[in-house]
Amino acid sequence: MNTNGNFCGSADHDVNRRAFLAAMGLGTAGLVGTSAAPHLLAAEGLTQALKKNSKHVILLWLAGGASQLETWDPKPGRPTGGPFAAIPTDIPGVHISELMPRMAKRMKHSCVIRSLNTRDGGHGSGAQMMMRGRRDEAVLKYPDLGAVLAKELGRADSAVPDYVNFYPSTEGRGQEMLSPGFLGARYGAINLTDKMSPPNIERLAEITEGDHVAREHLREVFSRRFEQGRDLPTVKSHAAAYARVNGLMSSQKLFDVTDEPKPMQELYGPTQFGQQVMMARRMVEAGVPFVRVGRAWWDSHGQNFETHGELVPELDRVLAALIDDLKQRGLLERTLIVTMGEFGRTPSINASLGRDHFASAWSASLHGCGIKGGSVWGKTDANGEKVAEGEVGAGELFATILAAVGINPKKEYHVGSRPIPLVNPGIQPITQVIA
Repeated sequence: MNTNGNFCGSADHDVNRRAFLAAMGLGTAGLVGTSAAPHLLAAEGLTQALKKNSKHVILLWLAGGASQLETWDPKPGRPTGGPFAAIPTDIPGVHISELMPRMAKRMKHSCVIRSLNTRDGGHGSGAQMMMRGRRDEAVLKYPDLGAVLAKELGRADSAVPDYVNFYPSTEGRGQEMLSPGFLGARYGAINLTDKMSPPNIERLAEITEGDHVAREHLREVFSRRFEQGRDLPTVKSHAAAYARVNGLMSSQKLFDVTDEPKPMQELYGPTQFGQQVMMARRMVEAGVPFVRVGRAWWDSHGQNFETHGELVPELDRVLAALIDDLKQRGLLERTLIVTMGEFGRTPSINASLGRDHFASAWSASLHGCGIKGGSVWGKTDANGEKVAEGEVGAGELFATILAAVGINPKKEYHVGSRPIPLVNPGIQPITQVIA
């Protein structure tokens, strides 16, 4: 697999317990509890209420830029088509790559956007724009998609994280510069890179469970005494921070998939990507609003067909498993799945049998919550070189994701006295694909 190309190799911003405490700027003091609280996945009443009332987004981030021609918009028989055939789907007249036979049977739950023209073929700048729906200003940093969804869909009384980002690969790590922007650190991501769970959430081995619970009870007593007569935001924020950290500690098993039944693990497959997507399902089931799972590295400047011959079947298996799993649990109608990267790949095939960066006519997909299943938006020309119908950009896709989960893209935040809409003025969601 080709791994050449410019990418940011900067270290992740690991979240330790102290940083997590510092980030908790909002919440409710009434949540303060102990690590002896029951595991969230076992809290049947809470889980059922979350299934009924909350919405979630899982983003499968195809880092490096997957080829639309080997996934959602094949062009078999054309000079740009490559060696793979197109196969029919369960929607008459809609064909996708033969590398995705499982998804061909599940297009009734899916919408493909085939007409993205995002005009940015840079790994970093393209990724940042796709995650924000627009470019930052010199004096204003916009929140990324996860931060917006954390704020809009998160629960003030929830003990679980609002925004989790899995990115285990080194290639491309940090390019998108995930940031809550002007929303503040409270809505930033917990970044999981080297481990499958946040660092520093385990109880120290030398402290018994009984001592840990007793210490927390004592802290609660002192905190409540201190709070008396001090109805101050900083005091409430401090209490809420402890509550959120205790919730994270008590839900440690949320980050451990070893207790999943063997058939379920086999459904997602043995790869790290499959295991992390299965974990994403566990998280939305427990109430996490937004989970992003990165799969690298799709930057196939050379050996494009070998690279996609390996990565696309894995995506097909994992995405189909996630759809089936969520549907069986009654969560698909409450969970939107998105697949996208920073751009697509060129229709032209270079001398190294690769495809280069291409942002002028590429594809993304939406599945589940809030979208019209079996729909296709937009069209490219016969060779896939330009958009022929329904051109949309990063902003329109961003707005469509928000609208699908019930968020008005025209909603405004305020930075000082300045109103800041969730998307730039004039940007509209693709209403034709929203249920």
